[in-house]
Amino acid sequence: MTNKTKSYLLALTVVLFWSTVASAFKLSLRYLSVIELLLYSTFFSTAALFVILAAQGRIALLKTLTAKDYLFSALLGFLNPFLYYLVIFKAYTLLPAQMAQPLNMIWGIVLVLISIPILKQKVRLIDMLALLVCFAGVVVISTQGNLSGFHIDSPLGVLLAVGSSLIWSFYWVLNVKDKLDGVLRLFLNFVFGFGFILLSIIFIYPIRSPASVVEGILGAFYIGLFEMGLAFALWVRALKLADATVNIAILIYIVPFISFIFIHIFVGERIHLSSVLGATLIVAGILLNKYTKKR
Repeated sequence: MTNKTKSYLLALTVVLFWSTVASAFKLSLRYLSVIELLLYSTFFSTAALFVILAAQGRIALLKTLTAKDYLFSALLGFLNPFLYYLVIFKAYTLLPAQMAQPLNMIWGIVLVLISIPILKQKVRLIDMLALLVCFAGVVVISTQGNLSGFHIDSPLGVLLAVGSSLIWSFYWVLNVKDKLDGVLRLFLNFVFGFGFILLSIIFIYPIRSPASVVEGILGAFYIGLFEMGLAFALWVRALKLADATVNIAILIYIVPFISFIFIHIFVGERIHLSSVLGATLIVAGILLNKYTKKR
């Protein structure tokens, strides 16, 4: 099997994993509070990343890092997993999964916008056009196609879902010039993020006994392993094996459409045409920006 074939198989596996997480979020939140889901899923993800690093013989690299490296990971860990997942999980409690999932995906175009002042990138007319297309998708999803009345059932849910993309974009902007190995950095981020979660539980959020929420913990295990931990490591591997990373990276944009199938089957939501149309506009706007940049 060639490296190209391996890269596609790994990437498609990750796409399948990520396509199920919107359903996993929604189902797990039936049994767990937001902070409980965040606690357990982050714990399992951190453990998975530790096992991956140990299997690769890279745990010893932790001794070579500087205080600056650890402080930087503390900052990143506050953004992701702590703040990002706190916000997106809350959005899932307020919105149908078919709305929250595609709204979260606009981080691809938000990243372009915040890169302009922070990374000193030049704004192009096509960037503004791509932004408008994505914004149209957000409006269609948020109003569930009722553009004349412009009624939004949960403005806070929409704000949180869109706001999570802003947090994620800042997280990736900070990662742009990071030279540390991706899996090692992510492990450190999750270690510090888990610490922030524990502090918030001690001082702010109470949680229930794990024995009383076993069904939710099973969901958190799935999320921690396949959305936060293992999937990322496989994705990094797929990109390294690919002969052209753009051919692999573009596969990620089929995730919302596969997600709709799982949401319908497992969550029981009737998928609205407005959700499909809105997701299509969001993905089209992101691809418009990326394709013209490559050209």
